[in-house]
Formats: sequence, structure tokens, C-alpha cells
Amino acid sequence: MSLQLYYAPGACSFVPHAMLEMSGTAFESTSIKLHKGEQRSPDYLAMNPRGQVPVLVDGDEVITQIVAILLHLDAQLPQTGILPAAGMARTRALETLSWMNNTVHPTFTHVFMSQKFTDDEAAQKAIRAFAVLRYRELLGEIESMASRAAPWMMGEHPCAIDAYSLTLLRWGGYAGIDPTSFPQTWALVQRFAALPALARVVEREKLQLNVYQPA
Repeated sequence: MSLQLYYAPGACSFVPHAMLEMSGTAFESTSIKLHKGEQRSPDYLAMNPRGQVPVLVDGDEVITQIVAILLHLDAQLPQTGILPAAGMARTRALETLSWMNNTVHPTFTHVFMSQKFTDDEAAQKAIRAFAVLRYRELLGEIESMASRAAPWMMGEHPCAIDAYSLTLLRWGGYAGIDPTSFPQTWALVQRFAALPALARVVEREKLQLNVYQPA
């Protein structure tokens, strides 16, 4: 198995990046600098015409979209525990992963990239303001989950849900939301980031967990 992950530091690609490092499996990682427009280069667009990260190359196969990538890796690397193996635990993890990807993540997109939804500057400002309020509410739902963590989001073993929680809470800082105002989630993501495999990913991506700056 030959695996190569294309990721952008601090993006949602952190989740498969973290899972690959946790697996102990050899893989190559390539950083795509979004602020430099590397996702729009001809070579990258030939691989992923949508110009998004993450991209996973497994042999001759190119896989895009975070949920598809995680499910593929989970099937290939079952010993990692990317998601619970079976039963209601797996169902709940898939439920949470889908919600994070189709609801929480797009809400942050409305904060960070409001220009995708309108070219009217006043409307962009209104979209951002409303999305920040909604994003805070969604982080509150994650906080409720973290308060029941035992000790991780899905039980005894860290998994993709913990990695996505770290990413989403970290993004809150860019929306002007102090991550420490969600103490259960903040404690969980710090424990997660301190795991040896995760510490390597945090270092490779040069991540600062708390990017919040008071006004």
C-alpha cells in the first residue's frame, strides 16, 4: 500500500493527517499552501479539479472529500481505530462525523469565506456576523459531547472525531471565539494534541492550538 496525503496546514485535512500518523503506517505528506494558491496549480487541479484539500492517493487511486478518505483509511487500517469498528458506537461516530462535515464545517466557511456566497460586501458582513453566532452554538454542542467523553469523544480510544473536534475548536479562534470558553473541549483537544503521534502532526503543520486574539 502506497499512501500520499495532500494537506493544508490547519485545514480539515488535519483529520486524515492525524489518523495516518496514529496508524504508524508509512505515508508521504505534501503540504499545499492555500494562501499561495497552490491548490489552483495545473498539477494539483489535474489530480483534484475542485482544488480542495485533502486528497489521498492510494496507489493508482485518487480519493477526495474528508468523509470518503476517512472511511477508506478505516477500511485499509482497521487496527488504527479511525472510527469504532461496529455496532451503535460506529453508527454514532458516523452520525457525528457527518454532522461535523455537513453542518459545523460549512458554518465556519460562511465566517471565513463569506465571499463565496455573495459579492455584496454589506451582505458578506451580515453573513459573517450571523455565522459567528451560529458557529458558537455548534461549538456548544461539541462541548456537550466533550463533557461526556470517556475519556475520548467516542469512548476509550482517540479517533477521527477527536481530531475534527480539535480542528473545529481551533477555527473558532479565527471567528473571534475564545476556545477556552469551551473548557471540556479545550481540555480534550490539548490531551489529544499531546499524544506522541499527534504532536508530530501539530509540529509538521506548525499549528498553534489557540489562535484567538481578544478585540
